[in-house]
Amino acid sequence: MSDLAYLSIAEGSVLIRDKKLSPVEWTQALIARVGQYDGRLNAFLRFMPENTLSDARRAEAEISAGYWRGPLHGVPYGLKDIIDYAGLPTTAHSAILKDNIATADAFVTQRLRAAGAVFMGKLSTHEFAIGGPCFDLPWPPARNPWNRDYFCGGSSSGSGVATAAGFVPFAIGTDTGGSIRNPSTMCGVTGIKPTYGLVSRRGVFPLAFSLDHVGPLTRTVHDNATVLNVLAGHDGLDPGSIARSGVDYTAQIKKGLKGVRIGWLKHFYHDDIKADPQMGAAVDAAVLKMQELGAQVTVVKTVPLSQFQACNRIIMRSESYAIHQKWLRERPQDYGDITRQRFLYGAMYSASDYINALRMRSKFTADFHALFNDVDVIVTASAHDPACRIDDHEACEFIYSRQARAPFNVTGSPAIAVPAGFSREGLPLGIQIVAAPYNEAAVYRVGAAYEAATAWTAQHPVLPA
Repeated sequence: MSDLAYLSIAEGSVLIRDKKLSPVEWTQALIARVGQYDGRLNAFLRFMPENTLSDARRAEAEISAGYWRGPLHGVPYGLKDIIDYAGLPTTAHSAILKDNIATADAFVTQRLRAAGAVFMGKLSTHEFAIGGPCFDLPWPPARNPWNRDYFCGGSSSGSGVATAAGFVPFAIGTDTGGSIRNPSTMCGVTGIKPTYGLVSRRGVFPLAFSLDHVGPLTRTVHDNATVLNVLAGHDGLDPGSIARSGVDYTAQIKKGLKGVRIGWLKHFYHDDIKADPQMGAAVDAAVLKMQELGAQVTVVKTVPLSQFQACNRIIMRSESYAIHQKWLRERPQDYGDITRQRFLYGAMYSASDYINALRMRSKFTADFHALFNDVDVIVTASAHDPACRIDDHEACEFIYSRQARAPFNVTGSPAIAVPAGFSREGLPLGIQIVAAPYNEAAVYRVGAAYEAATAWTAQHPVLPA
């Protein structure tokens, strides 16, 4: 069971295609693992073992008949519970939506069904993808598999936990201000926020329409690119969706770093918000390792991190308040305290605040993307701190804004979080790699080369019994 728990998509896919591994066997092992360990980690809000086995048997029957749908055929996965799966509740981890049954699949769910993937269930999230680790909701918060007393990041918390804990080889999350990359960094997995519009948001409960992204969390860079190959695609029913076809995001993964131009965005975590020494040293060491591998490294600068954060904050809070205004008036008691407070902040911004933030967003985005005239990717911090204790509300609030992820929701750029070591306490550290719009292949190339030169992804947590 342990071997199958940490089987990669790349390895499992080949074994399934060649009929050396049964999707049912793999799924049964993961079902047993979830049953044994998730009671202490709370990754799943809705675990679906019978439906999962039905999917696995269908996948196995198709493969036995000589019909192989591709590299996700027979591969188990989970969905963050703001993503619709027809016939199941989409709760957003909130009492507000506890009885909300999805009438249709989200676009990404449709894609994964068509690819033959095996659905394991719905995963924990911060309430409405914003609340933080709350203890006043109908379901408990997810916990870090490296130490259950610690925060696992969010808001795609269950997606990060399930992937790191060996419950699923991949999960789907969402990212409005860093919500894929935060749990990826805290849990020691790889997660990408693709270019805005590359993956449709149809069927995903919105947090902020102009900042929301959907993307995969996996344990390796190659697996991440494999999943994005399935998720990416134009959707005429999502007004933000863009049309790009024929891209293989795995194509550059084995090219290495020789000649790659890396921009080192140091001031985000050295000057603007000074990172915890362990996290700062991990990011520095990762850039130097990339230089050893043949990359050309130059220091780059953009506007201060605080300006990006303020821009993201005003847009996110204004748009999210507009979405939740009716419920905040009629059912305020049904939100968790943290969530309600964060949404109500949006009521304090004026229309001119929002419009000015959008104007600044355009300027910041143009200036930032101009940096890619001279570099291929930019490397900086993801989180500024390792995980804190989950029951320390002040510490969780403190580290929540100490991050360099929100700028790339503002710019819409592809950004990936990749593991970069461990703290003295044994908690994961990570880096962030960013590229120009639609250049996901570049972040995968750099991330894969760094991953191959280190041993971080080969280490897995010892789960609490």
